[in-house]
This record gives sequence, structure tokens and C-alpha cells, in this order.
Amino acid sequence: MSLGNRIRGLRSKKNLTQIEIAQQLNMGRSNFGHIENDRVIPNSNDLDKIANILDSTSDYLLGRTSEPSAAGEGRDYSLTPKDKRDIARDLEGMLADLESNVALAFNGEPMDDETKRLFHISLENSMRLAKEMAKQKFTPNKYRT
Repeated sequence: MSLGNRIRGLRSKKNLTQIEIAQQLNMGRSNFGHIENDRVIPNSNDLDKIANILDSTSDYLLGRTSEPSAAGEGRDYSLTPKDKRDIARDLEGMLADLESNVALAFNGEPMDDETKRLFHISLENSMRLAKEMAKQKFTPNKYRT
């Protein structure tokens, strides 16, 4: 598949017109059309801009990889503010339950404040990672790029 065909395919997937992309590149529609028809090879700056507009990589556009987006890119699985609030709420509830039952102990001795702080950080990081992995695993295929 040629550079122009890859650009045209991604542009169509994103429901963008040649005019819309050409305007973002500060060029005329016909100039962009020449790129899509493989009559003109874009310079590296324009190629990077096109890849960014199409949420892809220049390597894909040039045929160096078969993945339209780099690993981990394409779909944003980062935590939303709501996810962060939910994690904070769940974390506080878990820690409150543990403290109320004197469960935060090591070898029968209650944990000191520093150990509790480190436990809190570790548990929070684990919950964030689990949430991100769940978002990635359970995102329906139709929303993946």
C-alpha cells in the first residue's frame, strides 16, 4: 500500500475532507490531493503533521509498520478525573475498613505512620494500574483505532 493510499484510508476513517487537512497543513486542497495520489511526496515536517492529524505515525504512513498507531497510542486509556475520584473514594474506604479492624499490622504490631503512607501509595498505584488495564481490555473493538 502506498503512502497516498494509507493517508487516504486514515482520512476516510476519520471522516475528514482533503480541504480540512490541507487547511491544517497551510496548503491548497489540490496540493494535498497530489500527496494522496502519490504525485508528490511530502517533506518530513508535513508528513509528521499529517500523521498527527490522522492520529497515526509517520512509520505507518511510510509503510515501515503495519500498525496505524504506535503501541499504546491511538486510544487513550489514561484515567479521567471521574476515574481518579472513584479510585480515591474506594481507596479511602478500603483504608478506613482496614484501620477500624486493626488489620494494618505487621507481625502483630500496628503499622507506623510511614509504613501506612507507603502502603497507601502502593495500593493507590495498584488500583490505578488495574483501572487502566481494565479500560484497555474491555474497550469494545468499535472504539479502538
